[in-house]
Amino acid sequence: MKTSRIIIFDAECSFCNASVNFIIKRDPNSLFCLPSMHSRTAQSLMLEQGRNELDSDTIILIKEGKAYLRAEAVYEILNELKSFWSFLRIFRSLGRSLNDTVYRYIAKNRYKFFSKNSCAVPSEELRSRFLTDTA
Repeated sequence: MKTSRIIIFDAECSFCNASVNFIIKRDPNSLFCLPSMHSRTAQSLMLEQGRNELDSDTIILIKEGKAYLRAEAVYEILNELKSFWSFLRIFRSLGRSLNDTVYRYIAKNRYKFFSKNSCAVPSEELRSRFLTDTA
């Protein structure tokens, strides 16, 4: 894979899709590519990172060959966006354990708070940002 920033996300989750849309709107330089965790592309990328299983409640950022999971991935993404929302990075100082606990709570309950199976069809312009299994 030639790109240096890849976000693997759950395309069946409304919250995850809203998060991807949030990122796309704040990424005018198209830094991020976005494969669904249910794709062979994402599975191949995770195997390259030495991970056999991928929890559907875990967002993963692969940046310059290193995998960031859960809250660390979120903070790294915010760092790259360099937008108003990047101020949320201050919560990183609370430590990985606490951040991942909050992340896991939200992830575990995301289908209660938001619906499932809400995948929007991207415009022609945005399709190049999504890594798919087909050419």
